[in-house]
Order: sequence, then structure tokens, then C-alpha cells
Amino acid sequence: MDTNETNSFFNHRNTIDRVTEEEKEQQFSYLESIKAFARATYTSIYVIDYMKQGFEYVSDNPLFLCGNTPEQVLEMGYIFYFKYVPKADLELLLKINSIGFEFYERISLENRLDYTISYDFHITNKEDKKILVNQKLTPLFLNKDGKIWKAICIISISSEREAGNIKIYKSGENKVYHYRLDRDVWETEKKAVLSKREQEILQLCARGFTINDIAEAIFVSPDTVKFHRRKLFDKLEVSSITEAIAYATNNKLI
Repeated sequence: MDTNETNSFFNHRNTIDRVTEEEKEQQFSYLESIKAFARATYTSIYVIDYMKQGFEYVSDNPLFLCGNTPEQVLEMGYIFYFKYVPKADLELLLKINSIGFEFYERISLENRLDYTISYDFHITNKEDKKILVNQKLTPLFLNKDGKIWKAICIISISSEREAGNIKIYKSGENKVYHYRLDRDVWETEKKAVLSKREQEILQLCARGFTINDIAEAIFVSPDTVKFHRRKLFDKLEVSSITEAIAYATNNKLI
């Protein structure tokens, strides 16, 4: 794989040549916390080092590995994408990389760690089957110029039907910045807001409760639970509880 191709992921807007000793102290033992989190979640996790232009950590979760070991993916670095992401989606990732850093440059330095970008793309697994995944990228450490030094990426199965769905969230804000690929513009939207009852039902569903279990747990009738589930499906524009859980998780609604 041509080095120039892999380097295309490392946008010039976020090129880091060095970090100071003080900046290096930010990362002391942080990987141990990420490893502990990885052991406790069903999602795939990896860490990007923008100075070294590669992966610093890859979790042992088969969703993202495409039949490889974490060590093999760690060794491949961004070549992984050129091997396992279809060409159209690879071009999409490069587009996201560009518009993401352009957006990031407009954020004040003191708020840059508060933003997360989310998007969907396909990977091809070891059975040569395409899987649509959602990736969330959040900065971990910045250098003195406010550029992203390291970022954590979390990958899960997407609740969407197609690649794209590029959104940026700020922690604590009830709005979403949605990039419209057809018009090349960012639009601001309000997040879907779930009622306390809807959140409660969705959380219990995520724990594997049946409709009757939920009804008993929250002291309502099964028909009332079904009513709230239908409202939830309409609000999130999904057709099943599995899609609702995935959507709510991916969009930080629960």
C-alpha cells in the first residue's frame, strides 16, 4: 500500500510534528482505563495517534477486526481501511476526515474535547460480507495548538440503512450538527427527546426484559408498554426494538 494513500487520512489541518513533555504527561496510564472499558463493552474500541499516524490500541472485539487479531490490525494501521472498506465508503471516509477537521478548527480551544463526530460506513468481514457500522470519534488529548493528538474511536453496528449519516455532537447540548452530503452543508438539528417513561422502557428492553417483564417492573399494563413502544418507534423512525436501542445508543439518548 502506497504511504501517500494511507497518509491521506491524516489531514494537513491536524498534522502534529511533536508534543512537549508536559503534553506527554496527559496520557500517563490512560490506556489501562481504555482497556478496562473495552473489556466491559460489546463495542469495538481503538485509539488513533495523529503524531505517529497510526493506531495505538485496538480492542479484542471481532466486529472491527475482519478476521484479524488486534495485533495484526495494530500493525496494519490505516492500511486496514484500504483492505476492508469498499471503495465508495473509503472515499466517504476521506470526505468525512476533511470536513470534520474543517468543522473542528471553528471550535474554541477550551471546548474542543467536548465534541464527538459520528458516521456510518461499511466494512467487509472475513466471509466477504458487507456490514454497516457506526463509528464515533472523540478527542482524548490535544497538543498546545489545540490539534487532536490522540482520539478514541468506538465502533458498533449501525441502526441506519446506508453509509454517511455524519453528525457532530457537543456534550451537554441538545442539538446535532448534521452534514448533508447532497448539498455539502452542515445543518443544526435538535436531538430527539425521549420522555422518562420512554427512556425507562428502552433501558429495560436493552436489558432483555419482555413486554410483560417491563409492565410488571414499572407497574403498568402490557398494553401501556406497547403504546409507549409504538410512540418510541415513530419518534425515532425505526421499526423494531433492536433498531430503537441501536439508534438511541448511537445518538446518546440513553
